[in-house]
Amino acid sequence: MNRLSISSLKKSLKKKEGVLGKSKYLNSAVIIPLMLIDDEYNLLFQKRAHNIRQGGEICFPGGEFDPAQDKSFVDTAIRETVEEIGIKKENIEVIGEMDTLVAPMGVTVDPFVGILNYNNLDDFNIDKTEVEKVFAIPLSYFLENKPSEYHVRLEVHTTKKNDKNEEIETFPVSKLKLPGRYSNPWRGREHRVLVYENLDETIWGITAEIVYEFCKLVDECEK
Repeated sequence: MNRLSISSLKKSLKKKEGVLGKSKYLNSAVIIPLMLIDDEYNLLFQKRAHNIRQGGEICFPGGEFDPAQDKSFVDTAIRETVEEIGIKKENIEVIGEMDTLVAPMGVTVDPFVGILNYNNLDDFNIDKTEVEKVFAIPLSYFLENKPSEYHVRLEVHTTKKNDKNEEIETFPVSKLKLPGRYSNPWRGREHRVLVYENLDETIWGITAEIVYEFCKLVDECEK
């Protein structure tokens, strides 16, 4: 018996863009925070505390999706923002969502644009265990200044070292009867890395990519 119903399949297929196999990635979400300061919209950034993962990096508030706490990715973005920079949930006005960003290291990021109903950074009660500081940069800076572009080369390895420095095969090339060349690292594509470098704090990587795409969206809105 043919168990495939074409009519049911048509209804199940998504009508919008998505990420195939998204559950295999580390899924996260962030708020792109807009603050009106001195009659000009600013982007709010945070510097991660040095004693945590990716310490010292500049990023937007956000974090990993937690199915025990979050019903959706916007829940994740809001929850993490409230926890990290110490603001009230009701003072975050989410106005929309951008496309999902898929990073080459196996992470997806769902960015939500949110207006923070604050005018002063001193009103925040940041969690010092996670955030060293927050700072704002006028949106106009990013609209007027393009990021630098660099490239890194990514390689695929079929082995890794364990805690005892022993080589562990993670992808059994011989057992799977694949060509022997796959036992050696093979090269993937070069990956573009965007960097906003002429600032007090360097903004790069995923955060710079989101800023760049957000500015493209703003430019399109003004045309």
